[in-house]
Amino acid sequence: MDPAPRVPLPTSIEEFRVLAHSRLCGFPRVAVADAPGMRRAAVVLCVVEEPEGPLSVIVIKRAYRGRNAGQWGLPGGRLDEGETAEQAALRELHEELGLHARPEDLLGALDDFPAASGFAITPLVLALTDATRLRPNPDEVYSVHFVDLARLAAEDTPRWVRPEDAVRQAELRDDAAPADAAGLLQMRLGPKMTIHAPTGALLWQFREVVLLGTSPSAARVAHFTQPDWTHH
Repeated sequence: MDPAPRVPLPTSIEEFRVLAHSRLCGFPRVAVADAPGMRRAAVVLCVVEEPEGPLSVIVIKRAYRGRNAGQWGLPGGRLDEGETAEQAALRELHEELGLHARPEDLLGALDDFPAASGFAITPLVLALTDATRLRPNPDEVYSVHFVDLARLAAEDTPRWVRPEDAVRQAELRDDAAPADAAGLLQMRLGPKMTIHAPTGALLWQFREVVLLGTSPSAARVAHFTQPDWTHH
């Protein structure tokens, strides 16, 4: 798959910071209200500038143990008692990947996502100039992947399928479904990298709002269908 974004993308981390901060400042994010039994989590859409490489967002495959074993995800996890989403996101980024980020590295937030697992997930956007100290924690992270922003923004990356056609990875169907609540989103980021909601929904909204400048009303994700294997 060759990247084919619809609009020019930033080519440096400073350009990305300016673009993301501007678009997120103007984005009327939707927060999920507290409710009995609901738990909160925060994740990071961490954009880095690789040496001699393109701007990329970090995606992880979780360790094959514990919650969400072997699933695609973003660095992050549940909030500890008394933590804010911002504090939890920075803590988890360090615990899972060994990366240090400061509050001022955070550029804004997207919509909370009400996951079927009972978590309300707050996605924070962050940019780092130096990812050379990345040290994945093998207890939590199986592998780390750098997704080129151009690949994320390409027109053929999002694909909508019928929920019954969802598969965990390899045998992807091409029977399209409408891009509405009846369809299931697949973010096809590589030959062996197809990501569904919740993580796929967060990546899709990041793509639409931050990279492409889509209208907020056309970029909501709370209604996106989740595959059965994410409901825990």
